[in-house]
Amino acid sequence: MKFFKPKFWDKNQISFFSILLFPITLLIKLLIFFKKICIKKYQFSIPIICVGNIYLGGTGKTPLCIELFSILKSLNKNPAFIRKKYKSLQDEVNLLKRIGSTYESEKRIDAINDAIQNKADVVILDDGFQDFSINKNLSIVCFNEKQWVGNGLQIPSGPLREKLSALKRANCVIINGEKNIGIENRIFDKNKEIKIFYTKYKPQNIDEFKNKKIIAFAGIGNPASFFNLLKNNSIDVLKEISFPDHYDYLNKELEDLINNAKENHIILLTTEKDYLRINDRYRENISYLKIGVDIENKNEFIEQIKKVI
Repeated sequence: MKFFKPKFWDKNQISFFSILLFPITLLIKLLIFFKKICIKKYQFSIPIICVGNIYLGGTGKTPLCIELFSILKSLNKNPAFIRKKYKSLQDEVNLLKRIGSTYESEKRIDAINDAIQNKADVVILDDGFQDFSINKNLSIVCFNEKQWVGNGLQIPSGPLREKLSALKRANCVIINGEKNIGIENRIFDKNKEIKIFYTKYKPQNIDEFKNKKIIAFAGIGNPASFFNLLKNNSIDVLKEISFPDHYDYLNKELEDLINNAKENHIILLTTEKDYLRINDRYRENISYLKIGVDIENKNEFIEQIKKVI
């Protein structure tokens, strides 16, 4: 899905556009309701760990999946990533394939069965919290502390794929950002037993870009998080350019960016996801920031994983 997130999604008050779209929101709610009660559920012979979200895009699912993969390997497991196949989201799949075994299919249950046949003993669903056909052993829901739930409404009136009450199905919440008691209280209102952990993005090659002039561009769910990460690490960002999520860059756009950077002796910097969407012939002129995550109380988080594997 390639789109610019509507600005009214993240406003504290309900806007005219939210009200205008509300009939469609009601229709989507009905469809989700009937999907829940009608769909056949599947149980698998290996643990299923789901990393999902409620807020659409920019919550840090993929970096957390990669960290989770590393944790499982350290516990002597043979994990695999599971993705639903979307033609437009191959950047995320390619990123996961750099890390380890990745299976994708139009039906996640088929991808899980492929992983089992290839000796995976635990799988990580990158997305899938709203896939009611799969019984999960551990469900992790990701949020970004800055955007939280936006205006609190469901798509398309707001950014939520489900109501916050969906957290009743979750075991853990991951909040990327600073500690926020107000957010924690709202989460516990929905699920008193849920575990809450905080993460922060960890740039892994940031020193390469210190004391250099940078043009930063990104086509991800939350480009501001990328730009802020650079500035918070004292990177001299001369210009920030946002593109729609999962954007397919045009050759002309890349050529213009590269020519401008060369003329002014500036480094072009983007995310690893964006880099993997760029045509090979342009990549030598573009750098990317490799990003991991630090998990606060990581040992406690690992204990939650051990309970299901």
